Amino acid sequence: MGAEWELGAEAGGSLLLCAALLAAGCALGLRLGRGGAADRGALIWLCYDALVHFALEGPFVYLSLVGNVANSDGLIASLWKEYGKADARWVYFDPTIVSVEILTVTLDGSLALFLIYAIVKEKHYRHFLQITLCVCELYGCWMTFLPEWLTRSPNLNTSNWLYCWVYLFFFNGVWVLIPGLLLWQSWVELKKMHQKKTSSVKKFQ
Repeated sequence: MGAEWELGAEAGGSLLLCAALLAAGCALGLRLGRGGAADRGALIWLCYDALVHFALEGPFVYLSLVGNVANSDGLIASLWKEYGKADARWVYFDPTIVSVEILTVTLDGSLALFLIYAIVKEKHYRHFLQITLCVCELYGCWMTFLPEWLTRSPNLNTSNWLYCWVYLFFFNGVWVLIPGLLLWQSWVELKKMHQKKTSSVKKFQ
């Protein structure tokens, strides 16, 4: 196997930490899960989403505001230094990234928790929160990458399969794919509710 396919200790540790958060999200989501498979899957995702926002991105915002990741030590700093090999903006203070992440941690993280509550308690505002959160997540991805692409991606490193396909494509693509699926779920459920209400009105006319 070529050197470009080797997985270093820093990469392995970072991926293990992400896997541990995913396992914790699955455990919490399954424990809270109720209703159909779609809602249980949504709860698993939302628990993982909230953990990532608060446990990984929250410390990133703090490290960026008091200095930068490059000059910081510790487990979370090492994870972001590893990710910074694919996108250097996360290692040194980048105003766009930090601004987006402040919004992501405070708004998206809080919305994820409120949405978990709304699903578990079957609240009427569940899909309002779900649509709002998904749009915020998609906006975060848009503002993370579009400014970089418009400047010909000077900070992105796609020369390595791990950096390109795992760090950049997979980890960011998940935050596009799943919010997109949840938006579709909300669209379908709201359409069903509208049709049910319309049919009920016509029945009594």
